[in-house]
Amino acid sequence: QVQLVESGGGLVQAGDSLRLSCAASERSLFMYTKAWFRQAPGKEREFVAAISRNGGSTDYADSVNGRFTISGDNAKNTVYLQMNSLKPEATARYYCAATSTRSAYYTSRPSESYDYWGQGTQVTVSS
Repeated sequence: QVQLVESGGGLVQAGDSLRLSCAASERSLFMYTKAWFRQAPGKEREFVAAISRNGGSTDYADSVNGRFTISGDNAKNTVYLQMNSLKPEATARYYCAATSTRSAYYTSRPSESYDYWGQGTQVTVSS
């Protein structure tokens, strides 16, 4: 059972940057595909970014591509989401997710692909 704990959220202004962290209890997090999702009030949870088990493949939602970067530090069992040039529409609760996979380059967008979820961290971007 993998436990994920997100941190780094907060209140920022449009144009600012934030880095979210997701710390895992599982020491073999490198065996998992990791992703970030977000959910705004009244909206469905949506895919933001994913990184493959070996870090060699990443995928981003069109809305964040070029501004957000997902990365992982296997030594620290932590996944990061660097968010630059934040816009008010980025306001949401951000969730870290993970799923075990044998494929080193596997990433996935559907939330159903992921078995483990954190509790989320709130990001609020003011205009």
